[in-house]
Amino acid sequence: MLDTPVFASAAVAAPNSLASEAGRAVFAEGGNAIEAMVAMAATIAVVYPHMNAIGGDGFWLVHEPGGRMHGIDACGPAGSLATIERYRGKGYDVIPSRGPEAALTVAGAVGGWQLALGLSRSLGGRLPLGDLLADAIRHCREGYAVSDSELRTQSNELEALKAAPGFLASFWSDGEPPKAGARRKPAALGATLQQLADAGLDDFYRGDVGREIAADLERLGTPVTRTDLERYKAQIVTPLSLKLPGLTVYNLPPPTQGLASLLILGIFERLGPWKLDSFEHHHGLIEATKRAFAIRDRHVTDPAHLQQPSADFLADAVLAREAAAIDMKRAATLPLRNGDGDTVWMGAIDSNGLAVSYIQSIYWEYGSGCVLPATGIHWQNRGLSFSLDANAANPLAPGRKPFHTLNPAFARFDDGRILSYGSMGGDGQPQFQAQILTRYRAGQNLAAAVDAPRWLFGKTWGVSSTALRLENRFDPSLLERLDAAGHPVTETGLAYSDGFGHAGMLVKHQKGQKYNGSVEAVHDPRSDGDARGL
Repeated sequence: MLDTPVFASAAVAAPNSLASEAGRAVFAEGGNAIEAMVAMAATIAVVYPHMNAIGGDGFWLVHEPGGRMHGIDACGPAGSLATIERYRGKGYDVIPSRGPEAALTVAGAVGGWQLALGLSRSLGGRLPLGDLLADAIRHCREGYAVSDSELRTQSNELEALKAAPGFLASFWSDGEPPKAGARRKPAALGATLQQLADAGLDDFYRGDVGREIAADLERLGTPVTRTDLERYKAQIVTPLSLKLPGLTVYNLPPPTQGLASLLILGIFERLGPWKLDSFEHHHGLIEATKRAFAIRDRHVTDPAHLQQPSADFLADAVLAREAAAIDMKRAATLPLRNGDGDTVWMGAIDSNGLAVSYIQSIYWEYGSGCVLPATGIHWQNRGLSFSLDANAANPLAPGRKPFHTLNPAFARFDDGRILSYGSMGGDGQPQFQAQILTRYRAGQNLAAAVDAPRWLFGKTWGVSSTALRLENRFDPSLLERLDAAGHPVTETGLAYSDGFGHAGMLVKHQKGQKYNGSVEAVHDPRSDGDARGL
């Protein structure tokens, strides 16, 4: 299933081909990487509804041609009625996973598009918003084929999902799951996107669309109010960074788990020499993951409530300490949080070197399951990451941001190459990022690095156990060594599985080097997507 990488002056990668085509079309109109990404984000919000929606959140890393990095936090906070007392008073010990009580945070993704387009305009972007949303609107009006990924999705807590207001009418025809060849025409969502194209993205929060959203949320009985929407603004944030030999890697600060992604790479770097696909390669990454997640679970929360700066954990002394605690011959056992997540990662790099790494999600598959009738928007259940224990690391409180598994990644090499990369997959995201990046650093090309078999320690999308799960294309001798070292090895029996992420990578090469300034791009054969370019 090894894909041939795209080589072009500008390229995009997405887990659905309709989204990647929307990005390519923007490049054909003279748009830049940010504009291409907004078109892709809008399109995939329509055609991949099990993974994301405009009723969800998003996070951006943007690299300017001159080298400046920007982060955008488009994560919505808990609604003003979302209190521990509310849920305890209704008899809940944990936040419900589906239905109106699960739809407890503001959707931030559209605010992120708005902020990103402001940055785009400062860098010369000029395409009208209507052009960027045109493909998404067209797919709503003309219909789109239900994706293979959605057809094979096994939903968590299915009965509760089916009971969520609007779910069956929107996604299951005649009360049955869609079958191969099924098509959808989400007319109300198309009308909402058309209104945003005409009135501007701010209308989602403070205009007619916002009024309709708030009215429906109130009728459903969710904790999110009109005032919550009106107050919301996405934020520019300073990315976290880590210098490694030959490159600098970037990710987003809390409330994302971007810190964990950087910690894995930093700890692994200090474990000594390794060869591609050796025991030391995979054992080292697995053990670094355990150490990184232990720090993440203690530290990562709403950035307004951090106990210390996240960058402190990336200091040489901390990374050296964590590496020294790893036994390179034996597996350690640590408790891990359970981090589900249905998500899309997408990348874009234009001919000028403006680059984007972007991730957009509704948390579980189909989020809360609630579809707002007036606007056709289905709402996330990201608030599930809150606790109803006031003393927990992430306690529920009005206005508080939830913990996010979402984290887009980026790397800048000392030789001038820039790399946009990432994956969906809940707790798997940092692990999959580390696997594909270390493969690329070890000399594999992008296509081979993304195609190669993956492992997952812990729990992620569609996976409930905490075993070390592996696709079945690894060398059996490696599995024997991992098992002998104490890793709870479970081979899935599948060569390619959605449970091991939908990853993508794009690298812009320097002029005068191999590939002479072109953008090389590839997306995951595990997804329905591809890479496209001009």
